[in-house]
Amino acid sequence: MTTTPDGHPAVSAAMHEAKNRARAAHVTVGQVRHLDDGRVEIDCSCGMVLTNGPQWSLDEHIRLHRAEARYVALSEVAPAGMPRLIAVGADRLPR
Repeated sequence: MTTTPDGHPAVSAAMHEAKNRARAAHVTVGQVRHLDDGRVEIDCSCGMVLTNGPQWSLDEHIRLHRAEARYVALSEVAPAGMPRLIAVGADRLPR
């Protein structure tokens, strides 16, 4: 694990584990399916179907989905009072 200049872990164990859980819970499964309307889709292991759209690719949807999953997982374990780009109260974590 990476450490800060003063020797402390750069990432808390809780945040590291949350990120790993999110990564493991959101992997694409199966084969890409080609739909009659020209779209393509693939399943995520979380149960959501990821698809392309008129202004985004399937790859972009997969990347956004994984980023959102990491954000939610990290937000749930982030210490209270940690400065945030998107401020949330402890009782208003994204779901």
